[in-house]
Amino acid sequence: QVQLVESGGGSVQAGGSLRLSCAASGRTFSSYTMGWFRQAPGKEREFTAAITSSGRGIRYADSLKGRFTISRDNAKNTVYLQMNNLKPEDTAVYYCAARQGTVTIRVDYNYWGQGTQVTVSS
Repeated sequence: QVQLVESGGGSVQAGGSLRLSCAASGRTFSSYTMGWFRQAPGKEREFTAAITSSGRGIRYADSLKGRFTISRDNAKNTVYLQMNNLKPEDTAVYYCAARQGTVTIRVDYNYWGQGTQVTVSS
């Protein structure tokens, strides 16, 4: 069992930055692939980024490459999402998720956090 708690969301103006954190419970964090997803009002949950258990494999949604960076610190049981040059269309609830296995862009993750709101104003 893995419990995930996101933090770092908030309100920012367009062009600003935020860093989201996701703290995981349990001693097996380093064995999980971690992902970030987001969901805007009235839209489906969509893939943002994911990182393998070792941190050597990373994948981003094509539309976010160059602005978002995912990283992890297995010693701290934490995964991060650095978001730069934010745009109003990035406004959403951001969720972190964990799965055992390879990176996937599908919502096929076993564990989910409660989400953190990110609001970007123009």
